[in-house]
This record gives sequence, structure tokens and C-alpha cells, in this order.
Amino acid sequence: MRVRVLDHVCQGHTLCAMAAPDVFKLREEDGHAYVESTDVAESQQDAVRRAAIGCPERAIVVED
Repeated sequence: MRVRVLDHVCQGHTLCAMAAPDVFKLREEDGHAYVESTDVAESQQDAVRRAAIGCPERAIVVED
């Protein structure tokens, strides 16, 4: 699985970082989410899917 955050869509609600803190990080300057690695470990895949579903802006793209 791969994941990315659409920077121009993210509004910094931080819900993804709460759902999958090992995957989603928040920028200090604006609170917008990003991922350090687009490849998601198997152990984190369920959390990433939950984060994508819970994103109000639909800014998380998951590719299986």
C-alpha cells in the first residue's frame, strides 16, 4: 500500500495524525499533514484506511 496527502486539499484538521501517528506527520508552520514515506507497513494499513475515511477534506490518497 502507498499513501499520500494532497497538500493543496489538506486543511490541517489533524484527524489523520490521531488515527495513524506513525504515518502522518503535521507541519509546524501550518498544521497540514504529510507522510515521510509513501510506503505503508502492513501493520499500519488499517489505521491509514481509517484516516483516509475520516478525512473531512478527502485529502488522503490510498493506493493498494
